[in-house]
Amino acid sequence: MLFSPALDSICVQETGPICITDMLVLVQDSTHWIQIEPLTSTVQGMTMFRHRTPKGSYECTVSGLRWLCERDVILKYHFRNWEPYSQLLKDMQYTQGGPLLDIAMELGELEEVHLPHFVCLGTNPSLRNEMKILHVEEHGVSLEEVHEVTRFHAKILHPKFSLISVILRLLSLNVDVHCDVVLYMAVKRSTVISRLYMLLRNSSQKEAVQEREKNQVSQGYSELVLSSPYGSLKLNSWFALKNPHSTSINPEKIQLLPADTTPSCCKMIIRNTGVDIEMELIGDDERTVWRDMVPIDEYITETHSTSAVLGAGRMAESSLTGSSEQQLRSVRTEFVTRVSRPVLDGLLDGLLHHTVINQEEMESVKVIAERAEKARDIIDMVLRKGNESSSRIINLLGELDPCLWSQLQTNSCSQPLGVGRPGRIDRQDGSTCSCCLLL
Repeated sequence: MLFSPALDSICVQETGPICITDMLVLVQDSTHWIQIEPLTSTVQGMTMFRHRTPKGSYECTVSGLRWLCERDVILKYHFRNWEPYSQLLKDMQYTQGGPLLDIAMELGELEEVHLPHFVCLGTNPSLRNEMKILHVEEHGVSLEEVHEVTRFHAKILHPKFSLISVILRLLSLNVDVHCDVVLYMAVKRSTVISRLYMLLRNSSQKEAVQEREKNQVSQGYSELVLSSPYGSLKLNSWFALKNPHSTSINPEKIQLLPADTTPSCCKMIIRNTGVDIEMELIGDDERTVWRDMVPIDEYITETHSTSAVLGAGRMAESSLTGSSEQQLRSVRTEFVTRVSRPVLDGLLDGLLHHTVINQEEMESVKVIAERAEKARDIIDMVLRKGNESSSRIINLLGELDPCLWSQLQTNSCSQPLGVGRPGRIDRQDGSTCSCCLLL
């Protein structure tokens, strides 16, 4: 189907009879996907992702995009905001089912592409018959059938790219979706301040939140990925945030929205009285859809304001002895265990800026998908360069994450939030929704 940009007319292109049930088969995903982290750059304020891969099956660790190629390919893409197309979708009687991606091939072509989606099909398997692939092009928009649907992806063969996404026929507003809960938290003297977001399994939404919060992270806020809700939730539904020790929650309710630019959040203020932070989300039907707790020993060590750690805006004096290289070597194991991906990215940018590493070295590290392996590669690379380079990364780490540097000096053994804790899920495909178990 082809729609004119102004939607003045609809031209249906007949291609012969199509059996939807033959084309849309919900299958178990058994393909082995090589996890790969993209090279990133910023162009006109947008984050661009780029991959160069040989023959194989790959999954981007940031976007969840998957592809299969028979020879070397180079693809690049970025997220686009859905807002300019919201009325178009409404007129077409569809709703978004995943992030809107602007994909281009610089080299080669793909045999398959698997676009991420966040629709929970377990509660209503017939929804898979209502999935389509939206192409937005200069002359208008067109819809393409989906070849297969898995729990988190929609597969198409021999794709041609433009603006592209999974969309869903809008049979009702009560679409079940997969979502995550993300908390940004900091300890400010005697107060704990946090902002809680409900996000669709939509990388463009997460990117929008990270962009909104990046200035707060530099002020001592930490991003905590909490446990997932008990099952799928209704899109556009409202949920009340409850905490028995909070002095303020504003707003009291949060809505699960598809918007990329304005994901809603609740700001919660708690007096730092040495108690665990217990949180739950309650739907309009009074049912608890999510509950989690951040123990005091974790949030006190994991989140501090910059002023609390640095005193009057300066990096805390090191309690370690010896040269910078010896200090860095002494915290190597804890660094690899505890440092976060955003801090690693910041360290790479800083090390490149100060010519500790060159562009080729940075790119060789950026393609490493596994966080701990990347951390190990960075610290070993710097240690090999000697004392001056070690001093530089110590200063950078103190600026990017003063709390972590303080913890490294005391050889803290506690684990970071969201890693290794019971019930915590870090990868989007690692979670198990009880609804999807029905599939």
